[in-house]
Amino acid sequence: MPAINSVNNFKVLQWSKLQHKAYRDKQKLFIVEGYNSVKEAFEAGCLKEIVSTDAITSFNIKSHHVTREVMEKLSSLATPTKIIGICHHITERDYKDSVLLISQIHHPGNLGTIIRSAVAFNVDTIVLDNSVDVYNQKVIQASQGMIFHLNILKRPMRNFIDELRGQDYQIIGTTVKEGLSLHTVKANKKRAVLIGNEGDGLGVELLSMCDFNVNIKTNSKCESLNVGVATSIILFSLSLPQCQ
Repeated sequence: MPAINSVNNFKVLQWSKLQHKAYRDKQKLFIVEGYNSVKEAFEAGCLKEIVSTDAITSFNIKSHHVTREVMEKLSSLATPTKIIGICHHITERDYKDSVLLISQIHHPGNLGTIIRSAVAFNVDTIVLDNSVDVYNQKVIQASQGMIFHLNILKRPMRNFIDELRGQDYQIIGTTVKEGLSLHTVKANKKRAVLIGNEGDGLGVELLSMCDFNVNIKTNSKCESLNVGVATSIILFSLSLPQCQ
């Protein structure tokens, strides 16, 4: 079958609409880019179909051969990949012991980094409130396909914290200057770590809902860490055996 070569082809126009959150939400679909992310989607059972500049792919799933020009229209990358996947939204499930609460994270790269670290340090579920869309192509790219290893919930944060409290979860807040030094903290098995906005952090109301708040001690030359870096350090520290 010849490659789809028109950027105005009906299928191409439908796929390109997935670059917009409203259409992603309506169709319950999103785009992943690159072989590794497509492979993760396939293994997670989320892959609906493949769009590729190669006529043959290694996945036993519906595939569409397109030209480079078409791929450039669909890709979010400066140098488009040879393959993208059209994926179903990840099905919600019950959350387990380790939960990461994410409030007002707006930078796609930061959220993608946080997702990778969450998987690396055994977080089961992430809960998003008033943040960048988790299915944004730049978030997916920064996560390197790790999104498929997490349970993803979208909930009003205050209500969800109350729900966790009712199930005896330990709620751990994060701050830049105040709170307990991270290395002194003993975390419960059932815990939820709460992180906030890149610039403003967490508001007073959310911090007051936590059992305690932690911060990462740095020298005076560095005012604060990038939220993705800070979250990675916190999750690593809490995952250590001595913190259990």
